[in-house]
Amino acid sequence: MSQHEKLNYVELPSQNLSATKSFFHSVFDWEFVDYGDEYSAFSNQGIDGGFYQADHANTTEAGGALLVFYSDDIQATQDKVTANGGEIIRPVFEFPGGCRFHFTEPSGNEFAVWSQT
Repeated sequence: MSQHEKLNYVELPSQNLSATKSFFHSVFDWEFVDYGDEYSAFSNQGIDGGFYQADHANTTEAGGALLVFYSDDIQATQDKVTANGGEIIRPVFEFPGGCRFHFTEPSGNEFAVWSQT
């Protein structure tokens, strides 16, 4: 349900929509709705959003926002990420209250996964 003045939707670049969709479907069980050849939307994932065809990727190194998933089993999630073409760019590290790792999906967008310790 949309809430007044709350975050509602995020749009991210994708260098390869097909690979991006396949990755998120395999790892996180996302479903997509295509709107033409250059845009694909997802919903019911904590926040709704979509990927648009672009030559760029979202990374924290370039000043991009970091979207973070939660996992009850961080090792199992990391294993799924790597088994489906994701690249671990920052291995699991601890912080007060939990641990997390950073990865890029096949189009180069950076995400993180955290878990409580």
